[in-house]
Amino acid sequence: MKVVLIGVGQAGGKITQALAEFDYDMGFDAVKGALAVNTARPDLSELDIDTQLIGQDRVKGHGVGGDNELGAEIMQESATEVMDNLDGRLTTEAEAIVVVAGLGGGTGSGGAPMLTRELQRIYNIPVYVLGVLPGRDEGGLYQANAGRSVKTCAREADSLVLIDNDGWKASGDSLEAGFERINDAIAQRIGLLFASGEAVEGVGESVVDSSEIINTLKGGGIASVGYAAAESSEDPGENVNTITSVTRNALLTSMSLPDAIDAERGLLVIAGHPERISRKGVERARKWMEEETGSLEVRGGDFPIDSGKLASLVVLGGVERSERVQEFMDRAREAEQEKNKEIDPMEGLENDGLDDLM
Repeated sequence: MKVVLIGVGQAGGKITQALAEFDYDMGFDAVKGALAVNTARPDLSELDIDTQLIGQDRVKGHGVGGDNELGAEIMQESATEVMDNLDGRLTTEAEAIVVVAGLGGGTGSGGAPMLTRELQRIYNIPVYVLGVLPGRDEGGLYQANAGRSVKTCAREADSLVLIDNDGWKASGDSLEAGFERINDAIAQRIGLLFASGEAVEGVGESVVDSSEIINTLKGGGIASVGYAAAESSEDPGENVNTITSVTRNALLTSMSLPDAIDAERGLLVIAGHPERISRKGVERARKWMEEETGSLEVRGGDFPIDSGKLASLVVLGGVERSERVQEFMDRAREAEQEKNKEIDPMEGLENDGLDDLM
């Protein structure tokens, strides 16, 4: 699947660079262009991909200080300029645009949904948002920002693929090491998803193509991605259990949005050497996914690649009704109410929900 990436905000820029580097290092050629957009000049200076500073007349290159309404305003004012910069990267090869952002900060949480709306208005290919939720320990402002951004992105994008920081943190990680490890994990999972359908080594029996990814992510709402891998045998018959095992691990222990299993649609991609992929194993794993997710729309296929391992890439679409999402939105709503109380006690009492950004 050929994509163009736009990273918005600090986290969005770093993840976009990690995705572009992973795609280049693996030789997939799925990423056809990458651009990082931010209101803070220092954050852009750390990146090796193309960058664009916006809102300089408003914030002088210093960022929006967590104010996602200001982030949305600046992106609305700068959208034409950003899309002009994007035109040279969007060729006829591109099958989707992916807006990447951390949903807790001001530029990412405000700018990503606004840019998504403008991209939807201009382009006739899918526009997805890859959004990272802040951890519980990142403060109430970030929770409130992310709640409003999730609500808006889920409406504006063809799909919002969520990454839950809390689900991927490891004990003992420093803040910087934790974010770097999470970014690498995102790049691996999402990078493999983009590369699906771009056959690299050999020809599989039932290769996944871009239309199956698009159909899994269609209809808006929230999606998640999981991944697990294990060593394989040269005899495909001995890999039946390996394929079902890595699929179970991907779905139950390694999703980008943990514990969000009930889904409207699903996609199972088994990556590995084509001569080691068992069709029986793929079909058995796909049927197990149907039972586990409650979805009757689970697609399955191969991703041929020269590797001694077999990997399972699981994509779930339509998980917005899961307890995990509802739990986060409740937390974000409480944070929004507390924020309003600090500004004006009466407003805090009157505001019993999350407002749209737009």
